[in-house]
Amino acid sequence: MVSVSFGIASKLSHLKGADFLSSSDLSSEEMKALFDLSIQFKDENRRIDLGNRVLGLIFSKASTRTRVSFQVAMARLGGQTIDLNPQISQLGRGEPLKDTARVLSRYCDVLAIRTYAHQGLKEYASWASVPVINALTDLEHPCQALADYLTMYECFGELQGQTIAYVGDGNNVANSLMICGALLGVNVQIASPKGFEPLPSIVKKARQLISSDSKINLSNNPIDAVRGANAIYTDVWASMGQEKEKFERLNAFKNFCVGKEMLNEAENNAIVMHCLPAHRGEEISEEVFECDASRIFDQAENRLHVQQALLAIVLGGL
Repeated sequence: MVSVSFGIASKLSHLKGADFLSSSDLSSEEMKALFDLSIQFKDENRRIDLGNRVLGLIFSKASTRTRVSFQVAMARLGGQTIDLNPQISQLGRGEPLKDTARVLSRYCDVLAIRTYAHQGLKEYASWASVPVINALTDLEHPCQALADYLTMYECFGELQGQTIAYVGDGNNVANSLMICGALLGVNVQIASPKGFEPLPSIVKKARQLISSDSKINLSNNPIDAVRGANAIYTDVWASMGQEKEKFERLNAFKNFCVGKEMLNEAENNAIVMHCLPAHRGEEISEEVFECDASRIFDQAENRLHVQQALLAIVLGGL
């Protein structure tokens, strides 16, 4: 194994100590360099040892893939992880966030935070003296989007000019897909029922970030959105914290299940994506979930590799 190439290091080393709160915190060139580093980790062609650095996880929401992928990524970098469950720490008893952030900055080298309000994440970042990474908020899921576009990059070799169709709720995943896609030159087509579209402020932000001839289109018709797409993406219809709305959402989204008919409208070599966990038979059919076009578990694996690269970057491992 050899050290990171000069080209990658020159594009990313200035991000040492930086927060990663939004997909817009990286430029298109930085994202592409991060993808290259992620692939080198994945292929075991690069090794970076950060020594005994410590990652602190503060997760107010349930997690499987995000939690485990961060833990494994840190272990592969020679570090360790402390899981700081708010329910069994002083945070759960009302300790001010600003006090927690400053104390943990004395113990940990980086914090990954999974919480509800995006403003809470920003408050952590404002008080912490170590890098803070967004492991999911209600507004964005930027680590997921990085893994998603890495998966497309592996499948198609080029991202600019590709089209991804997202079918479902205009949630945090849709938001990060739009922002990331705008920077990478990917056409993003979002199909949601009326009343469940992405926030206009995020759509506006993403369109302002477009750096090529790519487009962001919104629709209430999923067939229109997937027609000619290179990737079809979906997510659960009721995210964490929306369980009480489940029956209302089942009715609103009843024509938005990604099935074979919808897949047939996409390009012949189109791939199917889902950020998991999946409710088969609701947002995606069993047939499509398990079809040859599915890259769902490649996406899940790629969470590990992009987060390993991200941790190496913000901790100065380049």
